[in-house]
Amino acid sequence: MTIPAESADPTAGLRVVVAEDEALIRLDVVETLTHAGHTVVAEVGDGQAAVAAVREHRPDIVVMDVMMPVMDGIAAAGEIAAERLAPVVMLTAFSQRDLVERASRVGAMAYVVKPFTEKDLLPAMELAVARFDQLRGLEEEVRSLEDRLTTRKLVDRAKSLLQAHMDLSEAESFRWIQKTSMDRRLTMREVAQTVVDQIGA
Repeated sequence: MTIPAESADPTAGLRVVVAEDEALIRLDVVETLTHAGHTVVAEVGDGQAAVAAVREHRPDIVVMDVMMPVMDGIAAAGEIAAERLAPVVMLTAFSQRDLVERASRVGAMAYVVKPFTEKDLLPAMELAVARFDQLRGLEEEVRSLEDRLTTRKLVDRAKSLLQAHMDLSEAESFRWIQKTSMDRRLTMREVAQTVVDQIGA
C-alpha cells in the first residue's frame, strides 16, 4: 500500500546541525540521526560555533546540548530562535525544571534528557518541527492581518483627502484609487500612500 504524501513522516530526511561538546555523545547523536535517515550538515562543540553553523547551513533542525563552552546552549538557542533560523531540540543531562523553562523561554521547541534513545530523540524532533512551523504560520498570519489593517487605514485616509480636494463622493474616491491602481499597475496601498504624501502633506 502506498502511503499518501501528507501521511509521510514530516521529519524524514531532515538536514541537522548537531552541537554537543562531549565527542562521544556527539558521535552517538550523529549515528542516531544518520540511522534514522537524516543528514548531519555540521557537527560543532560550542554554542557560538552552533549559531555560526546554523546561519551558514540553514538546517531544518538543530540538536543542541545545554551545557557547552564559549556560549551555552540556551544562549545559542535564543539567538537561533530570535532569527527564526530553525527549530531547536535541547539535550540536557539535567532534568531540573529551571533549565527546561529557561530553554523554553528563549525559544527551544523541545528537549530530551540524557541518556536518550532514538525513541526519545526522534519524537522530540518531530514535535519541534511541528511547533516551529505552527509558530511561523501564526506570525505570517499576524503580519498579513497587520498589513491589511494598515492598507485599509491608508486607503480610508486617501479617500477622505480625495473627497475634500477633488469633490468626490466616498464611492467615487474608492473607484479613483482602484482605477489608478489598475492603470498604473500599482497596489491600492501604493496609490493611497501617494495620495496621502501629495495631498495630505
